[in-house]
Amino acid sequence: MRLLLDTHVFLWWVEDAPELSAKARKGLADPAHEVFLSLASCWEMAIKLSLGKLKVARPLERLIPDQLAANGFRQLSIEFRHVVRVAQLPFHHRDPFDRLLVAQALEEGVTVVSADPVFRMYGVRRLW
Repeated sequence: MRLLLDTHVFLWWVEDAPELSAKARKGLADPAHEVFLSLASCWEMAIKLSLGKLKVARPLERLIPDQLAANGFRQLSIEFRHVVRVAQLPFHHRDPFDRLLVAQALEEGVTVVSADPVFRMYGVRRLW
């Protein structure tokens, strides 16, 4: 299975937070699964850090590469086709980061790992 992490799931995984569901935790720990972190999530974390809405234990420029390497996760770049797909989405949700994750999930055929049920409204498979 190919999995795309929602931003909060990446942070909960890194922090070993109890908010992460057992099903999500099991899916992320399975070495047979290919797990992606979108650059959209990295951008969201950077913005929230600069606004003081997010605190992380280490600088983002070390945290993300270290966690990708330690967990065998892969970075998912933002492609032009992802951006174009956003323009075709209905407005079930206005969060620009989530909308880009939806577009990436649809374009790449991946399952989103998220506590947020809004992804289902777009026809995206969700693991939670």
